[in-house]
Amino acid sequence: MNLTRRQQDIYEFLLDAENRWADPPTLDELCDALGLRSRGSLHKHIQALVEAELIEPFHGKHRGVRLRTTQGAAENAVPYLGKIVAGVAVQAFEVPETIEVPGFMLGSQSCFVLQAKGDSMIDAGILDGDLLVIERRSTASNHDIVVALVKGEESTLKRIEQTPGEVVLHPENPAFEVQRYASDEVQVQGVVVGQMRTYR
Repeated sequence: MNLTRRQQDIYEFLLDAENRWADPPTLDELCDALGLRSRGSLHKHIQALVEAELIEPFHGKHRGVRLRTTQGAAENAVPYLGKIVAGVAVQAFEVPETIEVPGFMLGSQSCFVLQAKGDSMIDAGILDGDLLVIERRSTASNHDIVVALVKGEESTLKRIEQTPGEVVLHPENPAFEVQRYASDEVQVQGVVVGQMRTYR
């Protein structure tokens, strides 16, 4: 099942808390940590994560909200290809490394991970340091957020708009300018299908 942004935030917080907290967080602690006012609303998100087999059923039999350790919560190693600046086009470089990605974030085709740098995509919720799961594709739909190779030399992260004879790469920050290129100057390398963030 697909997770909402809030459910994904909760799951990522629990992943981080597993390494940093002595005990799994309670519902009240989760509400405080995530700035949620309604425990009832949080409980609905928790139930969705239970149904996705990412956390253990929460029946008050144990303290805190616990991640599942069964196959339902298994993660997959995908290539980590370095950093991509979200403000200007730069070369995305390969490094001999993999990174663990929750299975529900992976697309139907092979994927890789890039770390976003800069703030040109902040209005799309992509912050400096976020890890982006990219599905390898050579085509994209208008308004997808893509990794685009510009003029065969530099890669950039932008929202794409394709018109006859032209490709427009839109930042998600009004401080940055829209980039316009001829259709043969831009090659789609992948489409963003997932996002991971830590709060450390």
